[in-house]
Amino acid sequence: MDSSLITNLVPVSGVLALIYAFTKARWVGNQDPGTEEMKEIASSIAEGARAFLRTEYRILGIFVVAVAALLAFANAGNEDSSWLVAVSFVIGALCSGTAGFIGMNVATKANVRTTNAARTGLAQALNVAFSGGLVMGLSVVGLGLLGLGGLFIIYSQMEWEMIRVINVLSGFSLGASSIALFARVGGGIYTKAADVGADLAGKVYEGIPEDDPRNPATIADNVGDNVGDVAGMGADLFESYVGSIIGTMVLGAAFIPVFQGIDGTLPLAGVLMPMVIAGIGIVVAIIGSFFVRVKEGGSPQRALNTGEFGASFIMAILSYFIITNMLPEEWTFNGVIYHSLGVFWAVLIGLASGVLIGLITEYYTSTHTKPVIGVVNQSVTGSATNIIAGLGLGMYSTGLPAIVLALAIIGAFHFAGLYGIAIAAVGMLAVTGIQLAVDAYGPISDNAGGIAEMAQLPPEVRERTDALDAVGNTTAAIGKGFAIGSAALTALALFAAFMQQANVSNIDVSNPIILSGLLLGAMLPYVFSAMAMGAVGRAAGEMIKEVGRQFNEIKGLREGTARAEYAKCVDISTKAAIREMMLPGIMAVTVPVVIGFISKDMLGGLLVGVTVSGVLLAIFQSNAGGAWDNAKKRIEGGVEIDGVKYGKGSEAHKAAVTGDTVGDPLKDTSGPSLNILIKLIAVVSLVIAPLIA
Repeated sequence: MDSSLITNLVPVSGVLALIYAFTKARWVGNQDPGTEEMKEIASSIAEGARAFLRTEYRILGIFVVAVAALLAFANAGNEDSSWLVAVSFVIGALCSGTAGFIGMNVATKANVRTTNAARTGLAQALNVAFSGGLVMGLSVVGLGLLGLGGLFIIYSQMEWEMIRVINVLSGFSLGASSIALFARVGGGIYTKAADVGADLAGKVYEGIPEDDPRNPATIADNVGDNVGDVAGMGADLFESYVGSIIGTMVLGAAFIPVFQGIDGTLPLAGVLMPMVIAGIGIVVAIIGSFFVRVKEGGSPQRALNTGEFGASFIMAILSYFIITNMLPEEWTFNGVIYHSLGVFWAVLIGLASGVLIGLITEYYTSTHTKPVIGVVNQSVTGSATNIIAGLGLGMYSTGLPAIVLALAIIGAFHFAGLYGIAIAAVGMLAVTGIQLAVDAYGPISDNAGGIAEMAQLPPEVRERTDALDAVGNTTAAIGKGFAIGSAALTALALFAAFMQQANVSNIDVSNPIILSGLLLGAMLPYVFSAMAMGAVGRAAGEMIKEVGRQFNEIKGLREGTARAEYAKCVDISTKAAIREMMLPGIMAVTVPVVIGFISKDMLGGLLVGVTVSGVLLAIFQSNAGGAWDNAKKRIEGGVEIDGVKYGKGSEAHKAAVTGDTVGDPLKDTSGPSLNILIKLIAVVSLVIAPLIA
């Protein structure tokens, strides 16, 4: 087996993903966008989304250039690294930003075409929405592997030691992480400022739906779905995908020695393994996409599950043949005997834990499950009991995912040491292409429903888009659970790589330096969440005032005879997101650098604290927010409690809207952003490890 051949095939798999994404994007673009009014609404959403990304990327361009200059200066002349780490950083940032732009651009085309397809049936509408999401998923994995594989080939030709190659390559992950954090925080602030404003100003104060064309915040709300839930989630999983691969490569450089395989010597087996698994995962994700089919009147949820779980099953089978052919049957590392079959079991554990965390998340957030029904019942007695129930559910929901992650860590370590934990993260993310497609399908369906409402299409069209959207809420919640689980394992992989690179032998919590770092790390997710939630609250306040002003000053708006000034609400969300995203982002980048140069042991403690605290807080926030959201939707669909019927406009509904409003920044801003916080701090630590070792 020729290692150079395998190395060259990695970027080829990335190109394959991009080619297939391009064909799906063209297919989506060729679908009928509907009436002139539908086209006009969709055009406003698309322009708002592009305007936000242009503004955001201009600001981030300055940040990228500044950080690249610092990286080049700090690593120039370092025998364990190189100034080229700055080049890796810039390329990582460009790939992450490009993936987000492609996915969001296609999503804004798919939304109106999904609406139009829903005019004739559910099956075609699902096909359009899923195809739009698939472009996002395949763009992420395609650009990730093309960038990583291409740089690896270039750096491998420089006659460096392998560990130096990977150190320089880690800048790619840092670039991806930096863009991801700003995309998640900025996009989350944008979307939730608009969503909260549209919900409160529309449903509570004016008694109209959030997607009613009279609601001035409705275009901004639909724009937010794209910049937050499509581009933001794409950047999040791009970062996890790249980070898990690089962390595994660092550990693999020492873990698996040169060996004589059946077809010859493969000196880079441990380093190449994560890239090969990711490359095969692209092919499997494309195959899995063909399973997502639904007949008219069928279940969209079952169709999406068939594609996602089918891809995971195929990946598990192929992983066995990949691993047993690439790795020696047995080898020794630090006096312990390991087996290729053990690495396979670690990958299987990663795949299984990702599916389990998704199913657990679905249980705590799905419309028809006992926990959400409990929140619905508590809404009858008012907003306070609704909020108490949601908070309790969110806290309780951390238990099972934490147990799954703990067992996954123990199991993966048992079978393959620290390399096992890292390769488990790669296994969990192997079929990211289809997992992200299922997640991005949600906001496309949500937008489709909004367009149907604004264009005042027949009720049966909104019923079909609502059916897709209800499934989308569940897939979004599952996606967030999956993202949190992958973040935990990725952060552990990067942490283990940091310890190896920085020569940190162990983390002894009885050491006051390490304990201090641990406490500081545990504190960071709370301060970070407070910044994000405060930003949403301030921006939403501005939005509500603007919506109220328009209803009071624009004659005929309430009656539907005048047009709302949508652009002013879009402008409020854009300015607030850009203004508020900077401080949390800068904090995440600078804190590990400052702590690291004070003490590498304190930085090790910081990484432990931020990972444990951040993972549990993210699960709590995402699940509480998801439960509040679906409790509101269940009441909107009509429920009967103790013989009394409740629906839209009832006191129980108003209480549920309040709970959903509280949950919005939790599940879509601060919660998802914590995934990136813990990974960004870990990858910053890995990048500076050669400087503090």
